[in-house]
Amino acid sequence: MTALMLVAAAASAVAGGVRAPMKGAAGAAGAPAGAPAGGTCVKMTVTGAAGVGGTILAQLEANVAQTTVKNFLDYVDNQYYASTIFHRCIKNFMIQGGGFQPQFYHDDFSEKPGQRGPIKNEAELLNKRGTLSMARTNDPDSATSQFFINTVDNTSLDKTEGSAGYAVFGKVLSGMDIVDTIQNQPTTTIGSYADVPTTPIVIKDIARAPCA
Repeated sequence: MTALMLVAAAASAVAGGVRAPMKGAAGAAGAPAGAPAGGTCVKMTVTGAAGVGGTILAQLEANVAQTTVKNFLDYVDNQYYASTIFHRCIKNFMIQGGGFQPQFYHDDFSEKPGQRGPIKNEAELLNKRGTLSMARTNDPDSATSQFFINTVDNTSLDKTEGSAGYAVFGKVLSGMDIVDTIQNQPTTTIGSYADVPTTPIVIKDIARAPCA
């Protein structure tokens, strides 16, 4: 099971082996950086409760995180992300999804079948607001399908001399208003999983798309 590592005392509950990342020092919630020329982009279509949903366009950083981008696109091209959910949303931190299905709300905590083997951690870029990063366990090289979108500058998740960090592999070009709406949804606890949106927020699909 893939998840973000827990390193925050305030979020010390470990949910069935799934851990949340540290909600450490965060920078200002500015807009994501503009897109460089070229590159590969994906369109994420999200639906949820009234007022929640829309399209998020993100550009992938294959020039820095080649293995991570290939892994993500393999899932995209095989339509793995269709009907998965954002199962953890922490305001002023991040939203995480890409592994569980709506059955999660009926105590089915198994991840969607079809996951590939774990990949090597390529944490090089900074976990700034609007970036996409891979979720993982305590093992830096354990990421599979789950990812998260940073809603602030999460410097505590960056690679340092003493920390492997979390691998950023893309950034949101448009749709941060949707991300912000998701992070502001009320949450609850289901089983041993905390910070779960009270109503399902479903990733209907992620597909390759033009960057413009």
